[in-house]
Amino acid sequence: MSPAAQLLAALRVHPEGVAGTDLCQQLGVTRAAVWSHIELLRAAGFEIIASPHRGYQLVSKPDALLAVDLQSRLATGQVIGNVIRVLPQTTSTNDEASRAALEDHPEGLVIFAESQSAGRGRMGRRWSSPAGRGLWFSVLLRPSLAPSECTQLTAASANALVRAIQSTTGITPEIKWPNDLLIKGKKIAGILTEMSAELEHVRSVVLGIGIDVNQTASEFPADIRNIATSLKLATGKSVSRADLAEAVLHELDREYARILAGDFAAVAEEWAGYCTTLGKLATIDMGTRRVRGRAEALDENGALLLRTEHGRIERIIGGEVTLTK
Repeated sequence: MSPAAQLLAALRVHPEGVAGTDLCQQLGVTRAAVWSHIELLRAAGFEIIASPHRGYQLVSKPDALLAVDLQSRLATGQVIGNVIRVLPQTTSTNDEASRAALEDHPEGLVIFAESQSAGRGRMGRRWSSPAGRGLWFSVLLRPSLAPSECTQLTAASANALVRAIQSTTGITPEIKWPNDLLIKGKKIAGILTEMSAELEHVRSVVLGIGIDVNQTASEFPADIRNIATSLKLATGKSVSRADLAEAVLHELDREYARILAGDFAAVAEEWAGYCTTLGKLATIDMGTRRVRGRAEALDENGALLLRTEHGRIERIIGGEVTLTK
């Protein structure tokens, strides 16, 4: 954590104010360095006042995604978010994270973008990413899992998003297999998992996530306006993207720890409680192949188990799903 992030964390722990000498001791820097970091934070939009009796006090924060702000909110030792980058604009955060993976960057890196010019979802679809309206980000992971087990990460990520949205807004989204979150039948978030692996070894996993936060109906492209929604539309008020990002990173880290500890059974059980696909008849298109049946459960690796109309159990890793009942 950078000194500026440590300073912000200390100001949050002491909302009544904290003396400059205490900040010097906590950060291991001089008074001049504390003052320099304070000035940088003020320039970034943080309102920090100073008084002889209360010391430094954080009064307000800007309505923006700032790496130093997000970093200061996370727990010491948290894996996901140990390094955070916020880009004003990029083609796709998944592209950025994939480049970082090739450069041997350690896991835990999170890359946010205020907007994406070529954000993508599943099946090669474009993901609308208007500036300052949502959370568009990717997480670089290097899990000690077999390639066949990495499907677990999608289910774990969906759980994390449900809990984060619930704690931030009071709304509990539903999960539609394989990677969508819905509110009243409309898409609110999506997950795109991209893996680089050898036969038995995972080099890296890039977890791409998009959450529609503060769009109005007119800000969605016309072709998805009837099937997409935002947290602002669902709640009737704007949602702090920084607060939501903090909750999401916390929950993602918690779920990732459960996966690495071998506790996917508990992850799958929670996922099933949120999922609207299980128990329903579904048609799943996988390229030129189409399978129909009843969605029953996730297997031990996170694949969907579908009981076909012929009574067989099919293991489905991905595809385009249409619920028929």
